[in-house]
Order: sequence, then structure tokens, then C-alpha cells
Amino acid sequence: MPELSLTSAPAHLRHGSNIGQPLTRRDGILKVKGQATYAADNHPAGMLFAVMAVSSIARGRVTSLDVDAAKRHPGVVDVMTPDRRPQLAIDPEIKTNPFVFRIEVLQSDEVRYANQPIAVVIAVTLEAATEGAALLAPRYETLSARVGLDAGDSFVPPVVGVGNPAENHRGDVEAGLASAEKRIEATYETPPQYHNAMEPHAIVAVWDGDSLSIDMPTQGLMLSVARIAELFGIAPDKIRIRSPFLGGGFGSKGLMAGPPVLGIMAAKLVGKPVKLVLRREQMYGPVGHRAPTRQRLRMGTDGEGRLTALDHHARTVSSTFDDFYEPAADASHTLYASPAIRTSHDAVRVDTGTPLFMRAPGEATGSIALESAIDEMAWACGIDPLAFRLKNYAEVEPITGKPFSSKALRACYEQGAARFGWARRSLQPRQMRDDAGLLVGWGIGTATFPALMFQAEARAAIRRDGSGAMEIGAHDMGQGAWTALAQIAADGLGLDIDRVAFKAGTSDLPDAGIAGGSAHTATAGAAIHSAGAAVIAKLADLATNDERSPLFGAGNAGVIARDGRLFRRDDESRGESYAEILARAGLAEVEARGTGAPNPAAMEEYAMHAHGAVFAEVKVDPELGQIRVTRMVGAFAAGRIVNPHLVKSQLFGGMIWGMSFALHEEAITDRRSGRIMNANLGEYHIPVNADVPPLDVITVEEHDPHVNALGIKGVGEIGITGSAGAVANAVWHATGVRVRRFPIKIEELLT
Repeated sequence: MPELSLTSAPAHLRHGSNIGQPLTRRDGILKVKGQATYAADNHPAGMLFAVMAVSSIARGRVTSLDVDAAKRHPGVVDVMTPDRRPQLAIDPEIKTNPFVFRIEVLQSDEVRYANQPIAVVIAVTLEAATEGAALLAPRYETLSARVGLDAGDSFVPPVVGVGNPAENHRGDVEAGLASAEKRIEATYETPPQYHNAMEPHAIVAVWDGDSLSIDMPTQGLMLSVARIAELFGIAPDKIRIRSPFLGGGFGSKGLMAGPPVLGIMAAKLVGKPVKLVLRREQMYGPVGHRAPTRQRLRMGTDGEGRLTALDHHARTVSSTFDDFYEPAADASHTLYASPAIRTSHDAVRVDTGTPLFMRAPGEATGSIALESAIDEMAWACGIDPLAFRLKNYAEVEPITGKPFSSKALRACYEQGAARFGWARRSLQPRQMRDDAGLLVGWGIGTATFPALMFQAEARAAIRRDGSGAMEIGAHDMGQGAWTALAQIAADGLGLDIDRVAFKAGTSDLPDAGIAGGSAHTATAGAAIHSAGAAVIAKLADLATNDERSPLFGAGNAGVIARDGRLFRRDDESRGESYAEILARAGLAEVEARGTGAPNPAAMEEYAMHAHGAVFAEVKVDPELGQIRVTRMVGAFAAGRIVNPHLVKSQLFGGMIWGMSFALHEEAITDRRSGRIMNANLGEYHIPVNADVPPLDVITVEEHDPHVNALGIKGVGEIGITGSAGAVANAVWHATGVRVRRFPIKIEELLT
């Protein structure tokens, strides 16, 4: 199978003009017309509705359920409980690989967190199922809930994030602090946060013998297939998942959670299609969240304001029954140069659903603390915070010593500052006001996110009519993947995008990997690029070995693919169309597969990251403490830009999320019951249109030859990482009050 090296040009050069164009979304018209089919929009014949009953306690066990009352309710077909459920092929407590997490699928009467599923009611209507669930009237044996960062004894987890060591260090931090002329020590806290995608988790499951058809939103089609196959003891090729559109995911739909499995079990129990959709408040528990953190940072500088030591310790939490630890301190690995750096973590166990990946896991929580501390260090030194960053940003990755694969951070600082007008900023806080007397503050935050890449495969074809096709089991969460990947496909096939049939979103297509870690465009794009190169190579072989072709004998000279034609590289007057080549060969199409994967040699030699700088302006009422973000400018270097329109949209979304992190989002837990008190969009605050200021994004030109063959880096998460810190630092600059517990609240400014 032909493959494309990720560090070299393909053998047959393709000149395309689709990549780099600000094309509008190919799925946009479907969405604005309401014709895009999401999982819960599917209604197979004979479908029943399932509703979860969830626990109202955080710790204990269910002692009784009034199943008879629920079954007597008109329309209720069955009630699934720990005593009445289909048998699974394996215990869901067994972790068969690092990306499997324990789920609650009615395996016992134990309650491990609030909102845990304790029964499922199946009925002919949604209303009947909902009313039946209410009639279950559960009774409990309740134990005291363990809540918060001081809930119990702390411990050092074996790993944080995805297999990262809990502690890293380079140099002697204590000696660096002791020798410093200026030092700071500060503690910052971030709250639990929940994904709250617009589309809740949903599933429509249909069994046909031992075959299973599923509609559900997922960021990982093949990961989901593998998990379902092992849980139900069926072959993966008996499972087909359709997931053409996702109404947001942010990490919560990457791995199989308990509720979709309950939907499959319910369909098996009743022998009919079943739909299960979570209510908004049910998303606060069984489908992951971002864990809270408490982070202590210590820094020291010499007489010139250069860092001598950086120590970043983070405490976080995980559930009592599984392990995921927010790698917040790892944010200090990559940004600032210091001869001594130490990052470390500890954790406590609490009665909560297991925290999981949430947009920029670790980077979001860690960067708001790091960027706040960097500003505090700059203030202690009497240095402008931008100048301090320019003096201390890392040219090589501080912990590993690897050079960055591209060095564009300084350009981000400079271009962002010029656009924002940073030179007019006062050094002292609480010195700037507008005409209405509001305090004005300007803040900066440095953005970074690793340039990740996973493994994927794609299938490409050139058809006899000269059109092309590309197939890959890719995912579109709203980021515009259908459009960006189709642009890569069109260039790989040497065709206009309108001549390419792009197919994605189902599990029977080649595996595109997971849409996570801001890696999907690079991963799936590399596979598409490779498949395009492979099919063009096959087409070129047909032509160059055919004496009737004007390309015959091109040999080492090679060919160029463009506009549905192949041309001799050394004489472009000699060429012919794809259709002519296939017609003469008597073929309906020629097809090939390609793969995408990270380059181990490049990863060993270079540290690969996207970088950026975000500048924020806030205005604060000096009497009321009300905060308004009034403008933000972000400059980002994220490799080759496939679609500027979509990239800016993603960066805007990240910047808004960062603003939300600093000022709005917080899940509030009742310390007595362990329940989330604001499990709804009315009280779990996220920015609305009136909160969002004018946003300006600069995409800094960057050519990174090492990251992958296309030079693509992700943009889905980096926008958060500088923005939260920029807003927090702007609030300090406006008021002179340094708030270290997020989100920043009015009362903390007034006191």
C-alpha cells in the first residue's frame, strides 16, 4: 500500500489551490435549514423512549425502587434495574486499555456520585418514560459525601493526563529561589467545569440479531466500536455507528460513557429500537468534566529580571473508583526559560463522576495560574509584562531541552501588541479610565498547545468521469472538518473541491482516529494527503507505462496533477485528463489507501507546539465592581492554515472560552449532599452574546517543516490558554486587586 513520508514531498507533485481558501462550510446550508440530522433526530419504526433515573445522593446505596408503580403507568413498557438488565460480556469495571474508563451501567446498587444512573424506564413516549422514572421514588442508605480539594488525604498519582509523569524537574529549584533577587509565591484555584455542549449525549440503538446499528454523537468512531464490541461480546464488524454531525463535544464525546451503553442495553432488553437522550442536568456526572485545581507557583528572578527558578505544584481530584488527573502543572513545561523548573501534582479522591478530558485539559487550568504568576513576577521586578515575557520566553522546551520545531512566538507577541496598541499601557495598575469613569485594564497571556497527531487511514479514488472520491471515518463537531478535510482531499486529488465526493462520519469507513487534542485536521488530513498521493501515483503509472499516452516514458521526470489532468513535470505541454487515462485503460476507477501517523524521528528531535499571544481590555465599575471585557486581540502561529475562515472561528471560540474561564464558569457543589447546585444553563454561567467583546485574530505566518507533511497544527484549544490569563491580568491592571480564585467575582474586587 503506497504511503507518504510525513517529512518529504510526494513523488508526484500536486499543485492545488483549495488549501488556504476561506471557503464557507459545506454543511452550513443544511444546518441553517434544520436539515442536518443529529443523533436524536432519528426515529426508526417501532422506536421506544428510554429515560434514566439518577441518584440524588453522592455516596451510599439504593435500598428500594418502586418498580411496580413505574410499570403501572400508562405507556411504560419496562424498567431496567441492577436486578433486571441484559448481561454484559465483560465487567465494565475492567480497564482493558488506557482509554477505557469505568462506567455505571446498573452493575450494582452502589451509588458513587450524584446524578449516577440507577435505573432506566422504557416507554412508548418520552413523557411516559419521564413520568415512570419519577414514580420509582428511590430510597437510599446514605453516607457522608467527600467533596472538594481537602476531602481526604492527598497522594501522588502514578501519572497525570495521558500517561505523563506526575513530577518533572530540571535543575535545582530551591537553589534558584535562594539566589533570586526577587521572588513570588502565590496560590490559585480553579473550579470544576462541565462541557455543556449544545447537543446533549444521545443514542438511538437498533439490534438486528447480533448486529447493532447506532446513531450517536462521538469524537471517536472506532474507539466506540471497540468498546461496544467488548462490552456486548460481538464482532466489531457487526456494529455500525452513524455520527455525521455533533453539536459540540469538547472531549466529553471522545470515549464511551455509561448513558449510551444503557441505551444499547435497553434496546436489547425490549427487543426494539430505543432512543435515550440526556437531560441537561444529567450531563453533570456520568459524562466527564474538568476537575478543580489548587496551584502553588513559586518564581525567582535575577537582577535583570530573568527567571532563576519556576516551581509549579497542582492539586486536583479524581473519583473514588477511577483515575484521571488534570495535568495542570504541565503548562509550565513549555513556555518560559529557567535554569531550574519543577512541576508536580498531588490529588485527593472525592464522590464525583470521573473527571475526563475537557477542552485544553491541563493547559487551560494550568495556564491561567502560570500567566497570572508571570504577571505578578513582572510587577515585582518593575518590568512591563510583555517585556518580561519577551525576556523570558523559551527558545527550547525547558524540561526536555528539545528545540521547538518552529519559532514564531516572538512574532505573535509583536504583531498582537502592535494591533492592540500595547505601547500605550500604563505600568502601574488603576491608572487608566475611560470617559465614563470606568477603570480600564490591559492584560496579556501567552498561548500554547502541543501539536499532536494520531494515526488514521483514508481511501481515495479517481473515477472514469474524471471526478474523485475520498472516504474517511472523520468527525465534525462543528469545527468545520467536513470543509477543511475536503479541501485537503481536493488538493491531494488535483481537483476542484466541487469535483470531489467526500464521505465521512460512519464507522464502516477507514479509521480517522479520534477528534481530540486539536489533532484531527493534522491526523485525518495526513491520511487523506497520503491516499491522494497514492491514487495519483497509480494513475500516473497507468499513463507513463502506456505507449498511447503523451506521458509515456516520463519515468524519473514524474508528473504533476492539476485540474483533473496529469502533466509532465519537465514539459507541461504534454498531458492528458484523468478521464482519458482511465477510459483507455478500460477502468471504472482507480483507488488507493493512505495512512497518516506522527514521525517518530521528528518527535524525538523536536518539541512541537502551536503558540500565540492574547491581549485583553476590561472595564470595571469602580463602585459596583462589575467587569466587562471590551476587546481582545489574539495572534496565533498554528502552522499551515487550511481554511482561514474556519480557523478564525475556532480561535474566536477559544478566546471566548478563555474569557468564560476567567469570569463566568463554575460548578458549585453542595458540600452536604455532594450534588451540583447549578446543573443547568440558567445558573451555570457561560458567556452570551452581550458578554462577548469585539474579537480580532491574527494568524501569524508559520512554516513548520517538521510537524507533518502538510505543516498543520491544531487550533481548537490553543485560544483558551492565553485568553483566560489575559483577562485575569487585565482585571488586576484595572483595579490593582489580584484575584487568585477563579472565576473572578464582583465581591472579591469590592473587598
